[in-house]
Amino acid sequence: MNAFDITLEDTVAVVTMNNGENRLNPIFLKDFLKILDQVEKETRVKTLVVRSAHEKVFSNGIDLEWLVPVLQKKDIKTAKKFFYQWNDLFKRLLLYPMMTIAAINGHAFAGGAILACAFDFRFMRSDRGFLNAILKKAIPHYKLEEMEYTGNRMTAYECQEHHIIVKALQYSVFMDEILSFAKKLNKERAVIQEIKKRLNKDIIHCIETEDPPYIESGVYNINPAS
Repeated sequence: MNAFDITLEDTVAVVTMNNGENRLNPIFLKDFLKILDQVEKETRVKTLVVRSAHEKVFSNGIDLEWLVPVLQKKDIKTAKKFFYQWNDLFKRLLLYPMMTIAAINGHAFAGGAILACAFDFRFMRSDRGFLNAILKKAIPHYKLEEMEYTGNRMTAYECQEHHIIVKALQYSVFMDEILSFAKKLNKERAVIQEIKKRLNKDIIHCIETEDPPYIESGVYNINPAS
């Protein structure tokens, strides 16, 4: 089975993540970047939808089974490369030349929630899935503070109430409603990319100028619960 599959639905490319809990490690990030290139270069679609093949998990965040041994061995070079690669994926999504939708059909924790927030729109299953996240792009400041201080998890309906996602959907209509929404997003790629450059310029600035000193310092606060 491929790590990622692509199916085309008119003007929409649906990318399915097939790597179990879709934990973030170098191979997963490399494959994700590769599939984004493939969709951009080999199709003429205007909207990208990303979902998980796992019925319970969208993404469970950083692959600690990979990262913790790297840090224990004090292999800082490999750890730094991973965090830069992670930034590359976020930057790619933030500036991707078409609209992007995260179809959160299962739990999205820690780095997986951050990944979901990098998309332009988010939908969640109403009967399954929690989300805890960091990015100001998707979460109102008052809710972000609460989540960071308490570590509370948010259900799909709570995310909808606070406008973190577009809509909480029953499983029976999940992909049908997402595709219906996606097919209405018909702006040209060049227009979308320019809009994203303007809307996400502060986040891109952080990725390019604020994150490198932190990564190079070798200080990593890895929570085993991520």
